[in-house]
Amino acid sequence: MRKDLIKKIEKKYSELFKTKPLIFRSPGRINLIGEHIDYNNGFVLPAAIEMAIYIAVGKREDLDIHLYSEDYQEGFQMLIDLISPQKGWPTYVLGVVDQLKKAGIQIGGFNMVIIGDVPIGAGLSSSAALECASVFALNTLFDLRIDPIVMVKMAQKAEHEYAGVQCGIMDQFASMMGKEGYVIKLDCDSLEYKYFPLKLNNFQVVLMDTQVKHSLASSEYNIRRLECGEGLSKIKNYFPAVQTFRDVTIEMIETVLLYGSKVYKRCKYVIEEIARVEDACELLSNNKMWAFGADLYLTHEGLSTLYEVSCPELDFIVKECKKEDSILGARMMGGGFGGCVIAIIESNKIEKITQTIGQAYFEVFGIEMKVYITKIKNGTSGIIENKQN
Repeated sequence: MRKDLIKKIEKKYSELFKTKPLIFRSPGRINLIGEHIDYNNGFVLPAAIEMAIYIAVGKREDLDIHLYSEDYQEGFQMLIDLISPQKGWPTYVLGVVDQLKKAGIQIGGFNMVIIGDVPIGAGLSSSAALECASVFALNTLFDLRIDPIVMVKMAQKAEHEYAGVQCGIMDQFASMMGKEGYVIKLDCDSLEYKYFPLKLNNFQVVLMDTQVKHSLASSEYNIRRLECGEGLSKIKNYFPAVQTFRDVTIEMIETVLLYGSKVYKRCKYVIEEIARVEDACELLSNNKMWAFGADLYLTHEGLSTLYEVSCPELDFIVKECKKEDSILGARMMGGGFGGCVIAIIESNKIEKITQTIGQAYFEVFGIEMKVYITKIKNGTSGIIENKQN
């Protein structure tokens, strides 16, 4: 928990609104395996992390929404009755308010100050963290008593309808429901979930940030979703018993889809990744960490060659990771076209290895690679139980 950030937003809130706020935290997330599978009704294996979005919030006497981002040094205000999608960070908060309105839930005006240490564009789901923080805070502030899973769904819908990204449920679920020391095996079809202890022993999860975010990211994300939907629809027409990709076999796609076509490759990746997640959970349960690491490399190969959401920067870092005996496994993480590589590295070798890879990366791309050593933490929560003046 970043006490310095909490103090900073509490101070800013008091300066702007002359009262004491309630303060909430919602974390970013990592996903060990199961990338691009959440919107394809498979299993994923995410966890909440230490880096988080913090918000300070309080009621107003009118029906205005007053927002301020400390990171962007920017304010925004709008009447609740007039809210609409906006460019940039305000839309994630407004999208949550819109979901409350659509559910017939009445809230009053509110003030909110936002700050965070989740790197933007790194694939750690800063947007989901802000959506979850917002819905959790408003639920508490106005005593709405909304079930956590319903809040997760509202946060996801906010991303769909206001941010325009047709994301799956994983990011918001992990941010809201994370548990310290555990990964979540989430069934993205039924939303059943199970916590698995992540026993890394003398290894740690490390993120290597390419510091690039190619413009293809959002548009291609939505295109992949459409391509998978097209493939599944064709398979269902030929095999009526199929409901989701979990019912599909490689033999089915080879029967129905044109070999080597984009839709074929997307569907092949999804089927193989669903199987890898099941395998990975079994390996984690039996503490077979090297075999688990090998699955990470296979996932990256699929994301790069079949799903085609990687980029030269990500591929380079993963290739360099394969040269290091002290790395269990590595792959790109998140939507793709930039962001982070997630790697599991022997703890006492992290500094040396990341320096070596970072230097090689700089020599090729002229970009300073950033490194984040993650800790698995709890999901969305209130920080301070103080009352407003």
